[in-house]
Amino acid sequence: MSEPLVLTSNAGAVRTLSLNRPAALNSFTTQMHAELMAELELAAGDDSVRCVVLTGAGRAFCAGQDLADPAVAPDPTPGAAPKDLGRMISTYYAPLVARLRSMPVPVVAAVNGVAAGAGANLALCCDLVVAGRSASFIQAFTKIGLVPDTGGTWLLPRLVGPARALGIALLGDKLPAEEAARIGLIWQCVDDAALPDTAAALASKLAAMPTRALVATRQAMAAAQNTDLDTALAEEARLQREMGNANDYREGVEAFRAKRAPVFKDR
Repeated sequence: MSEPLVLTSNAGAVRTLSLNRPAALNSFTTQMHAELMAELELAAGDDSVRCVVLTGAGRAFCAGQDLADPAVAPDPTPGAAPKDLGRMISTYYAPLVARLRSMPVPVVAAVNGVAAGAGANLALCCDLVVAGRSASFIQAFTKIGLVPDTGGTWLLPRLVGPARALGIALLGDKLPAEEAARIGLIWQCVDDAALPDTAAALASKLAAMPTRALVATRQAMAAAQNTDLDTALAEEARLQREMGNANDYREGVEAFRAKRAPVFKDR
């Protein structure tokens, strides 16, 4: 029996998913897509999980799409029909992005080594990105005549602004993790040796926080990028009404008044 392409482990309320094709720098195949989606669905449906960490096995986070995968590899036969890459995006990458962005718990990307192409944008789809100092982010698409996918065209301008985003996407140069943190592309850059413990501590902190409020904050901030202030204010009121009716709000206020640590349970 072949080894899973996505490894799982649990530590308290944190579930870690590790892409597991280290010899291929964890590049995507259709099978790895299927396994990652299945594990994300399991985590989403498991009430004991309050935070997910996504990382890569070996010396890379994810090198993007495996170009040797028959689903995308051009057929060298003269006159052969080209592969429908749009169908690949619609069938695999778009649902993966949608699942990550709609997870009912926060998701932390722990980027160890290279995150290239779809792998870079996979990390950026997560709520918080922590990277080792030797890690790098590469929008490699133009190097092979393609455009950014896996949400890259939407994510990059919102994270670093349109001018910088276009330069990163057009040139496709390696962006070291330290520079990625400096320009606001990611949350934090740490020494390589500290990455596992830093990601674990961050995930544990998030897992102890009011999950529904964290997820609602993600949703509100994403929605506010595409609307005006009045609409954003109305959405804040709607969400605050919803959060105010939840148990975590009552627990948070009671704990504050009692000067004790809150125990949040909503999800």
